[in-house]
Amino acid sequence: MSIKRPNAEDVAELAASLHMNMTVEEAGEYLSLMGGMFDAYDVIDELPNPLPPVKYPRMPGAKPMPKDNKYGAWAIKTEVKGAAAGKLAGRTVVLKDNVALAGVPMMNGSTTLEGFIPAADATIVTRILDAGGTIVGKAVCEHFCLSGGSHTSHPAPVHNPLKMGYSAGGSSSGSAALVAAGEVDMSIGGDQGGSIRIPASYCGIYGMKATHGLVPYTGVMPIESTIDHTGPMTANVADNALLLEVLAGPDGLDPRQYAPKVTSYTEMLRKGVKGMKIGILKEGFAVANMQEGVVEKVKAGAERFAKLGASVSEISIPEHLHALAAWNPITLEGFLVQMMIGNGMGFNWKGLYDVGLLDAHSSWRNRADDLSETLKLTMLVGQWGVSHYRGRYYAKSRNIAIAAKAAYDTVFGSYDLLLMPTLPCVATPIPAKDAPLSEIVLRAFEMTATTSPFDVTGHPAMSIPCGLSDGLPVGLMLIAKDYDEATIYQAASAFEADGDWKKF
Repeated sequence: MSIKRPNAEDVAELAASLHMNMTVEEAGEYLSLMGGMFDAYDVIDELPNPLPPVKYPRMPGAKPMPKDNKYGAWAIKTEVKGAAAGKLAGRTVVLKDNVALAGVPMMNGSTTLEGFIPAADATIVTRILDAGGTIVGKAVCEHFCLSGGSHTSHPAPVHNPLKMGYSAGGSSSGSAALVAAGEVDMSIGGDQGGSIRIPASYCGIYGMKATHGLVPYTGVMPIESTIDHTGPMTANVADNALLLEVLAGPDGLDPRQYAPKVTSYTEMLRKGVKGMKIGILKEGFAVANMQEGVVEKVKAGAERFAKLGASVSEISIPEHLHALAAWNPITLEGFLVQMMIGNGMGFNWKGLYDVGLLDAHSSWRNRADDLSETLKLTMLVGQWGVSHYRGRYYAKSRNIAIAAKAAYDTVFGSYDLLLMPTLPCVATPIPAKDAPLSEIVLRAFEMTATTSPFDVTGHPAMSIPCGLSDGLPVGLMLIAKDYDEATIYQAASAFEADGDWKKF
């Protein structure tokens, strides 16, 4: 079919929207030259949209009844069986509901996307199924992933399996809760500001944000391409390493991937930490709302590593705080331009676009009042930065991120790992339905200061449970140089084997 052509009046309006002064007569002259250009649009319109084939049969599934969804963590239950054999044979996996599973609805926590059904599987979905895994559904996530708490998801909050009424963390809230509750073996989360590690810490499981680009993001709804990560959330270290082995590596479709280095992560388990150098990052504790109980458990965890044979000492990287500051303009302005103005996909990158998602998500403009409070807040700040300051703070923040990454990399020349709290706090109460805006926002962003710097730099970082404070899990975060997830797993495995973390 032919795309609709403008008339002279339309062209004059287009010119005005681009800050040009153009009469209707002038617009008519330009219009007479546009025909051949629009003809190319007609050609594209008639061609099929190339998509990866869907290899495994599935049903669309259904939303479970409340009695079958105790924690509010299930978005959709279905069953997609993979290959008869493979690394994940016999394992059940749930996907964060921003991951495309062909033929199964995807909402990404928002009513404005309700009704969207992906036409193709995400790369990581195909890899899970090819490895023999069984995908059992979609996990609830926060409203377009813009919350570190679990209270912004539609239709209701996700509860922490360790304490009802308390946050499961976000934005991969359901992914963490279902693993922690033992309802699935493994889950997929996403991380742009800590959204794998935050719920992992709150729920007492293991969450790995691998090096930026190690795991292909193709088929996962983006937020901002320079900080987009997806990866494994599991109840133990071995499963986490195994799932990353399946997920990692280039797919040829994701420009976030630049020569990723993949290794056999499971081979590094049970090798111990003797001789390993671990730096306790001083700035990682320099957060205003850092709880004493968290500090106590994380520092006790550092001592445990020392007793296991690692060399542990405190170090300082002042640029850590620069990376934290840079995360805000990058996320706020970058997210606004790519995910909202750019209809989820944006422009200017050589990746596989989900055209159906772009079409479906563009309708948010018709229901903008339905967006979450956290989303509205981030959009307002991002729009101010873009409209009043031309995006210069985004640009400068990306430059600062390069310098901060170099500072970390220098330290990794002498240290194998950095160690710090995953979060400054343990899980907090879920706000009531009639909670004031200030409380809704506080509970969404109170924990991101510790995790977000490593989304900006792209270094691999993993949350491992290291004890309880006030009866709730505390997460210890291990950070390594690019593509050195194996060393993180080596250390995490030794820590896990040293005893029951709930008794540490």
